[in-house]
Amino acid sequence: MPEIANKFIRNFCIIAHIDHGKSTLADRLLEFTGTVTRREMKEQLLDDMQLERDRGITIKARAVRMMYMYEGNEYEMNLIDTPGHVDFHYEVSRSLACCEGAILVVDAAQGVEAQTLANAFAAMNSNLTIVPIINKIDLVNARIEEVLLEMEQTLAIDSSEVLKVSAKTGVGIEGLCAALIQRIPEPKGDPEAILQAMVFDSHYDDYRGAITYIRVINGRLSRGMKIRFLRTNSTHEILELGQFTPQRTACNVLLAGEVGYIICNIKSLKLVHIGDTVTIAGDNGAPALEGYKPPKRMVYCGLYPSDGQEFTELRDALEKLAMNDPSFEFEPETSDALGFGFRCGFLGLLHMEIVQQRLEQESNIDLIQTAPNVTYEILNKNGETFQIHKPQDVPDSGQIEEFRQPIVRVNLIQPAEFIGNVMKLCQDRRGVLVRQEYLSPQRTMIVYDIPLAEVIYDLHDKLKSATRGYGTMDYEVIGYQPADLVKLDILVNAVRVDALSVICHRYDAERRGRGVCKRLKDEIDRHMFEVAIQAAIGGRIIARESKPAMRKNVTAKCYGGDISRKKKLWAKQKEGKKRMKAIGQVEIPQKAFLAVLDTGEE
Repeated sequence: MPEIANKFIRNFCIIAHIDHGKSTLADRLLEFTGTVTRREMKEQLLDDMQLERDRGITIKARAVRMMYMYEGNEYEMNLIDTPGHVDFHYEVSRSLACCEGAILVVDAAQGVEAQTLANAFAAMNSNLTIVPIINKIDLVNARIEEVLLEMEQTLAIDSSEVLKVSAKTGVGIEGLCAALIQRIPEPKGDPEAILQAMVFDSHYDDYRGAITYIRVINGRLSRGMKIRFLRTNSTHEILELGQFTPQRTACNVLLAGEVGYIICNIKSLKLVHIGDTVTIAGDNGAPALEGYKPPKRMVYCGLYPSDGQEFTELRDALEKLAMNDPSFEFEPETSDALGFGFRCGFLGLLHMEIVQQRLEQESNIDLIQTAPNVTYEILNKNGETFQIHKPQDVPDSGQIEEFRQPIVRVNLIQPAEFIGNVMKLCQDRRGVLVRQEYLSPQRTMIVYDIPLAEVIYDLHDKLKSATRGYGTMDYEVIGYQPADLVKLDILVNAVRVDALSVICHRYDAERRGRGVCKRLKDEIDRHMFEVAIQAAIGGRIIARESKPAMRKNVTAKCYGGDISRKKKLWAKQKEGKKRMKAIGQVEIPQKAFLAVLDTGEE
């Protein structure tokens, strides 16, 4: 493949709210530039993970190289397709660092949505050139003029610069390609300088080892070259390098400004870090690039193999997944109820669900998942501040000076007629109104500060119900604030079940405790003795349900005679039940752990 000068390279990504047509637009660009033939084409070509195709969403950012002839010159266009869901904003931020420009997609019917704003401001903060487009102009209910007005008001984008495109039919794709070449600047970087490349993604191949995705900032990479990863200070030889077209296509050299992959036969997953810098081997390498801010995991839960024997398989599967997804972390933990497992940190609830499904599908492991909880902060009497990732770590109330919860700033965009419903929804979750503004006469944006624990469970679902599906939301963590929080323990047969403990507001504790006890009473099987299910805060019981014992009529064979004989049999039965209760074990089924998740907000 011939070497291409910097002035003929364009690196860009596609950013938008979920379902605004990013993946379909990527399909049309691939088709229009002849990167894939019509015969090879299929819908959402870059969403190649089975889970992405099942759910119809993009989870992982994907890179692809397209060649395009424009005014007699051949241009190399490197596209990075990004996810739109709020949980995967970290994937978007990594992609922005590798590009000089971004296509901002806005739906002609839906208009500017919450995640559109978040991603657009992230791109502006990264000093990217934005090419704005209105997609889906072929729809019957397209509101092109209104959406142009919304883009001007909320994003300060000149409406004359906005391109009108239909990714489905291909209208306006040629004009978009021309705009990308004219507006997006060429990558800066010297091909003759010392090698300096950024690792922006990676995945593990069972046969080739770690495949590392890189953007070359300065210098060049060639096959057989010795390179060094700065963070781990490990040296490797490049066995293969190439670009995505969209399949892996080997080449001999990658120059400054280009995006591609390298394979170095790295078998240890600990040697590749997202955001690391690659340079030449030896001591004369280039300095490290800035990399990425570490992701903030806000939701934690325990993952345990349903069969205790699968602990090592689960650990290997988690290590492999953490290699592909650096925003997910895990550490071993033990539970009295569930045995050995892992405490895992996620960006949000959808991220947690995706990781669990990937583990079950890709590694074929049956999992038990404990109730998710967010990260809290505690200031103790000694003036020390520390973070709490699981309820079991909460100290006694006598040692706590201040219990703090994470607060998020939530942007909610909805039609004006639903303002009352949305405000009630936020105030029921202890939200504090920050501001309210009109994007257009029909659409409003309300900004609330709400505790993260109240947002992650079901605010998005309830918002969709309250606005008939038209409401959208986006949030960012702004810090920790003191609150009246307590640790709610669940006792089964007077034994504390650590895996069922939750942290909640004192005002909600009784309602949640009663709900969990009722649900557990339905799920736990009957035993030969009565099982008491209790909810407690510290030493104070706040709710109780009793699962009655199995009955056996021991006096069935006593016909007539003295009552004392019956009394003896009843006393003997009572003693037996008392002894059984003292030594009996209550098995808690998997459904009971899932039941706790459901009760949270009832």
